[in-house]
Amino acid sequence: MSKENGTKATKQNIEKKTKFRAYLHWLFGGILGAHHFYLGRDDHAFVWYCTLGGYFGIGWLRDLFKIPTYVADANEEVQYMEWFKNQVRINQKPPYSTVRFLGAVIVSYLWGQLIYLAIPNEEINGINFRPLMIFIPAGVALGVWVVGNIGREQGTIWVPLGLAYLCYPTLTYLGDDNTWMALMVLAASLGFDTFSKQWRLKPRKKRSTLKRLGIFGIACLLYTSLWGSYFYFNASITDSEGEEIKISDAIRHFLTSPIWLDLKASLEETWRQAKHQGFWATWRQLVDLTDPRGEINAYKVLGLSQTASQSEVTSKWRSLSREHHPDKVKGSEAERKAAQEKFMEIQQAYEILSSAKNRRQQRNRRAG
Repeated sequence: MSKENGTKATKQNIEKKTKFRAYLHWLFGGILGAHHFYLGRDDHAFVWYCTLGGYFGIGWLRDLFKIPTYVADANEEVQYMEWFKNQVRINQKPPYSTVRFLGAVIVSYLWGQLIYLAIPNEEINGINFRPLMIFIPAGVALGVWVVGNIGREQGTIWVPLGLAYLCYPTLTYLGDDNTWMALMVLAASLGFDTFSKQWRLKPRKKRSTLKRLGIFGIACLLYTSLWGSYFYFNASITDSEGEEIKISDAIRHFLTSPIWLDLKASLEETWRQAKHQGFWATWRQLVDLTDPRGEINAYKVLGLSQTASQSEVTSKWRSLSREHHPDKVKGSEAERKAAQEKFMEIQQAYEILSSAKNRRQQRNRRAG
């Protein structure tokens, strides 16, 4: 019997979550819900994935202070469990939480709106996809239900689902998509909070990490594919003439544009050169092309080729310095300022090229 108890204790120690690892996951993947997944809060992790850390990082920052509580919950620590039992005794059902309610509103609106946006506005091969709007209330109810089932609270999806579908026909009378969506979201959220939510008294069914990853991955893939459908079929950009162009058409045209073809040719040439000369030799050439010392631009300022000798550089510098000297300008203040800037640019270009020559001479002497 003691051996069995020892085995259970060892298993519990292996499965015990630590604050250090939770904070590590929070730091390096918390925006996408990594710390919640580590702590077994998969639904919470998925909400963070969809909202980029709880409404663009707000929830992620809040978790900085909440992680100790989440770890205590995951480990079912004695002090936490006593607090939870006391909450159950005091409150027949979970009390109202502004954070959780707003979370349900935000997530359900996001998911409902995303389904609406993902449905193609135009017919594809003669098929009209607008009847798929019937799934929008399901997306709204699912958002409310997922947020409502985070942590030690739970509730059935049927109440928000029924209320969302009751609001569905009102689109005909309201005529405004945003008002219609907001009505469904509020009805589903209030219905769940009032009639559905209750305490989660029994622990969740344990799943293997591989199975959890599979379910989480499928959910993320489905969510991402909805965004992909929106950007491919419906999203548009506005050009300089105020005309809307579908993003999918704009990308297709970009792939045949001169700027992309030139860039593609340059990348292909760089790849061939890297295979022939080696990565580091190619990398050094790329660094030189970025003109880190400003030598290429200096030659351009002086109007010389990069093969010009130092005597040619000096001669050109003297000529341009006399030509653009600020004392020769008798015009307005703006003209004098422009001349001063041009003069300083010429001096800087000469200094860069002279310094480069001195460095090369010193390097050649050391090599000799």
